[in-house]
Amino acid sequence: MFNFEAALKLIPAQTVLCVGDLMLDDFVYGEVSRISPEAPAPVLAVTRSELVVGGAGNVARNIAALGARCIFVGVVGADEPGRTLAAKLESEPLIESHLVADRSRPTTRKVRFVSEHHSTHLLRADWELAKPVDGATEKAVLEVALAALPRAASVVLSDYGKGVLTAAVIRALIDAARKLGKPVIVDPKGKDFSIYRGTTLITPNRQELAEATRHAVATEAEIAAAAAALNRAVGSEAVLVTRSEAGMSLVPASGEPAHVAAYPVRVRDVSGAGDTVVAVLAAMLAVETGFEPAMRAANAAAAVVVGKRGTATVSAAELRSRILPAASLAPEEKIVFDWSVLDERLAEWRRQGLRIGFTNGCFDILHPGHIKLLAGARAACDRLVVGLNSDASVRRLKGEARPMQVVHARAEVLAALEAVDLVVVFEQDTPLELISRVRPKVLVKGGDYQRETVVGHEIVERDGGEVILIDLVPGFSTTRIVAKSREPQST
Repeated sequence: MFNFEAALKLIPAQTVLCVGDLMLDDFVYGEVSRISPEAPAPVLAVTRSELVVGGAGNVARNIAALGARCIFVGVVGADEPGRTLAAKLESEPLIESHLVADRSRPTTRKVRFVSEHHSTHLLRADWELAKPVDGATEKAVLEVALAALPRAASVVLSDYGKGVLTAAVIRALIDAARKLGKPVIVDPKGKDFSIYRGTTLITPNRQELAEATRHAVATEAEIAAAAAALNRAVGSEAVLVTRSEAGMSLVPASGEPAHVAAYPVRVRDVSGAGDTVVAVLAAMLAVETGFEPAMRAANAAAAVVVGKRGTATVSAAELRSRILPAASLAPEEKIVFDWSVLDERLAEWRRQGLRIGFTNGCFDILHPGHIKLLAGARAACDRLVVGLNSDASVRRLKGEARPMQVVHARAEVLAALEAVDLVVVFEQDTPLELISRVRPKVLVKGGDYQRETVVGHEIVERDGGEVILIDLVPGFSTTRIVAKSREPQST
């Protein structure tokens, strides 16, 4: 059986080269309450907006979110969206960006108007010049990418058809990468896939596969036959077909096809999900997994990212929690690493008028004292959020010998408890930032605290909330249990 845990631990040591079409995704969120009298269209009362690195840049962000380094090469215009993208990429410590400025074209920008409550996309407006870059820009892109290639363990070509990946760029990068023995993953565009000849893995969706091969793709058997034809046509080692809510199909050039079903999840937004898939494939192939384990990891990552709003990423911890067995689906749904998901849960609970409570801890070895604390906290509110220190945070607080259990194991145990509605992992030494985000009406800690020493009490009390101290259970503490477990046993 393939060891996903071991593979995930190897990813941070890898570097992936990503070349492709960069774009700025602008999400404008609001509430729809009426129809415009001027035209039969909904009126969006804007509540907020968000600028996100999209396109091939989102592939880079997902690679970095998994813990790997990404060398990113793309093109921007000499304009404000281009400068915004440059600044956002520069702020990502694991992304080394090389942006070629082309004054003859605008930076690609997509503005999406989205219903806040239903996550429904109402309208999209695009600013772009979808034609090949000129010779000078093409040369600059190739020079930077080829120079970076020896440092990469795998290569992604993210083609959105905006002109960065010209036929010459694609050909040169595939040939150079294969000569160095590095896998190339192509997210294709258009109907002529012959320009990707020699790639290791190509990832069309069902419709793209049908258009490129002119084959029927209604059934798994038809998809396998069309993908096999594509393998022969482009000389790829494998084709991975994304099938939206139906899952994925992997068809290697030699060997049997494999089909996996999509995870049963609530879909909030599919924007950028293909970028996440390609990023995970690249990271997994960088650590030399086979195609099928890479597909299964990518399928799990897609299930995580479609549950988020906008152009989002998947962390290694989120991927681990989705891939590795959880106590059950319900507890798994309670675990949050991405705080944007927390925001959505809180907004929904507040819309329902629910009283939100909060407590926190390392919860390294769950004991009766913890159970009493959590049960008492839940009794004081309608929904209980538990802040859980990350592994790094625990080590800083308790020493290098802790935690005894990794964060996803501690989170799963907490999430399996009926008293716990949400487990949110935080990286900081204290939960102050998380409490500021949650803004609970009830803040609960153990009786060994004084009200004024409870982190975040000022925030809660300023909002009209209360701090509750729960009496400890005598004789139980994680530190004491750990110390006792390390005592020499008498014979």
